[in-house]
Order: sequence, then structure tokens, then C-alpha cells
Amino acid sequence: MTRISLPASIDTAPEASQPLLEGVNKMLGSVPNLFRLTANSPAALEGYLGLNGALAKGALDPQTRERIALAVAQLNGCDYCLSAHTYLGKNIAKLDDAEIAANRNGTSSDQKADAAVRFAVALVKNRGQVSEGDVSAAKLAGYSEAELVEIVAHVALNTLTNYLNEAFDTPIDFPVVNASAA
Repeated sequence: MTRISLPASIDTAPEASQPLLEGVNKMLGSVPNLFRLTANSPAALEGYLGLNGALAKGALDPQTRERIALAVAQLNGCDYCLSAHTYLGKNIAKLDDAEIAANRNGTSSDQKADAAVRFAVALVKNRGQVSEGDVSAAKLAGYSEAELVEIVAHVALNTLTNYLNEAFDTPIDFPVVNASAA
């Protein structure tokens, strides 16, 4: 049971959130609980969707974005996001089980992606206070400054959803994966 209301349908969400949820439904074919919960604040939903949409057009490929999401969800102990991104990682980004396990442990079997995941982990663990070595390692792996900024933005976006789901106990509507089982 959530700690705040979870609109049962698009029609029961705040009026200003309804067109945003209709867009989510059109894009995904359903409206996952995260979106319904966030719809309590039309401004927060619009902000989340806006940043998510902008980053989807960025330089990082979908596989790297999912790898980052998995690492951040694991570190933040968010079972909802870990469940969602395990599902998306397998079914959309086509990551295998070994890669998903590596991502959850803060690494990747792909050399370049490993640098992105490690940089994301450093950001979370150090609350943004990364070292020059952390930045240099990601640059040496081939990430541009624009991509480094996007990695930070993905960490922030995923931290937002982790915190929303953990703070309000969002019911998991994906096959359940537990952060404690890494």
C-alpha cells in the first residue's frame, strides 16, 4: 500500500496530469505505477517526463542508460526501479543476465560502458563529489564532455525515481527483483 494516493486510472489522476499519462499510455501501452504516483504532482510528472524525453535523445545509447539505471537502483536500494530496469534491460536494451548482474554490482563486461557505470557509481556513493581520476577514467574510455554531463543527468533522473518509489512505497508492477539479492 502506497503512503500517498495512487490514482487508479488516468481519469482519477489530477486533471493536469491526465494528458501526460495518456502520452505515457500511448508510448508504453500501459501506465506503470511510478507514473501514476508521480501524477499526484502534475509539475513533477511533467519535469520527469521532460528530462527523460530529452535524455533519450542524447548521446548515450539505450544499453548504457539501462546499465546506469540498474547500478543506481541497486545502490539506492530501490526494488521498484531495479525491477523495472531489469525488465527493460532484458526486453528493450537486450542486456543478458550476466551483464545485468555486473551492472547491479557497479561494473560492465563492455569496457567503455564499464567506465560509465563506474562513474555513475562514484557519483552516487560520493553524492556528486567525484575525483579528477573518476572524470579522467571516463574521458579515457572515450566519453565526451557532453556524455559525462548526460551520465550525471541520468544519475539524477534515476535517483529521483528511486526516492519517489522508496519514500512512498510504490507497488511493483514488474517482475520483482530485490536490491538485497545482488
